Amino acid sequence: MSERAAPFYCPYCGEERLEPRDGEGAWFCRDCVRSFQLKFLGVGRPREAGAPRPETEESHR
Repeated sequence: MSERAAPFYCPYCGEERLEPRDGEGAWFCRDCVRSFQLKFLGVGRPREAGAPRPETEESHR
């Protein structure tokens, strides 16, 4: 994971004393002694449940 993808604070306690941990996107919070992992899910709005999928070129073939 690149340096610019580093979290600014712990998602559990909000403190900023974080250390990288072994593994991609894994971090350790020294204040609440929790480990967590970051994962990028995508860009854009999530699709609504039950909504039709947007048409693609492949669907026209």
